[in-house]
Amino acid sequence: MKIMTHKEIDQKLCGTPIMVEPDISRIEMKTDGSMEVDDLGLVHGGFVFGLADYAAMLAVNDPNVVLGSADVKFLKPVKTGENIIAEAKTTSKKGRKHIVSVTVHRNNEPVFSGEFTCFVLDKHVLL
Repeated sequence: MKIMTHKEIDQKLCGTPIMVEPDISRIEMKTDGSMEVDDLGLVHGGFVFGLADYAAMLAVNDPNVVLGSADVKFLKPVKTGENIIAEAKTTSKKGRKHIVSVTVHRNNEPVFSGEFTCFVLDKHVLL
């Protein structure tokens, strides 16, 4: 499926799509030293959230999709050098509102889960 949203995103920072289909996506990210917050190699949670958010946006896959809110849980720490994968699935649609469930895991171990409320606008949010 052709990607219709977030076309200029830096995939190094937010992940690389490995599967995009209607209402679902899978995004992969290899963490690196630019994401760590200390000398033990802890990856800042913002990168994990960014990966999950990007997966949610691709599950909706509309040029005018925006994030309205997110209810998330960080389940396990992520370290530099780990490969993590976000899997997103739309669980409900009501008009412009899409609810997307996202799980991020490493080696089938969940490290993050969340429910993202996304909205499809009539035009770009900045116009």
